[in-house]
Amino acid sequence: MYRAGNPALSDSTFDKNEYKNINWWENESSNKMTIEGVSEKTAFLLIITATAAIATAMTMPESFILPILGFFGSIICVIIIGIKKSTSPILISTYAVLEGFLLGGFTWQIEQSTGIPGLGLLAALITFLILGVMIIIYRMGLIHWDKNMQIAVSSAVVAIMLLYLISLVGYFLGFEVPVIHDSTPLGIAFSFFVIGIATLTLVADFDFIERGVLRGAPKQLEWRAAFGLLVSLAWLYLEIVRLLGKMFLRD
Repeated sequence: MYRAGNPALSDSTFDKNEYKNINWWENESSNKMTIEGVSEKTAFLLIITATAAIATAMTMPESFILPILGFFGSIICVIIIGIKKSTSPILISTYAVLEGFLLGGFTWQIEQSTGIPGLGLLAALITFLILGVMIIIYRMGLIHWDKNMQIAVSSAVVAIMLLYLISLVGYFLGFEVPVIHDSTPLGIAFSFFVIGIATLTLVADFDFIERGVLRGAPKQLEWRAAFGLLVSLAWLYLEIVRLLGKMFLRD
């Protein structure tokens, strides 16, 4: 089971034995991963994602093909990065662009269905507020990532992904999974639960990256760590947009 509750990051990510044909460890004194380096690369990827998302939202519905491309393309990128344990800045940046296409199109759809522009901006602000708060909580040592929490969060993530997969299949076959898309109090409570799980995966990622730094992982893996954080933040943003959509649809 993944150590961080995030399929983009696992214990083996920082294991030099996984990269036997790469000489990243030859100059360990000047080639080590740092938290600052991960932060810089994460910020870079977020800028790419935000730019692609804004461009997509501003050109919808004419650019309807971009969210579709983003959905399937981002999944393919995640699979490739995961299987190859890739740290390629080009491949990871490509994922950021595709994720931006998906988020931009989805945000536009939610804003259109509610008739309220600016929900995407509000969701982004809430996402970064949660990120900031969780960083502070983690750095203050107020929350700890232990084995029990790992099992609980990882199990919840798998269950949520299975529900969404069933819902996607149902969309094409003509049936709906109850609750998860409803704007009822139960449906809103479900969204709050999913947002809570997504938030905990952020804490898990902080812990995981810190362990990688302490283990002296090579600097190239900063891209992989930043990719993992982007996956968590994109999911968190997506769920917040869905929640806002449900809440305003109720009115």
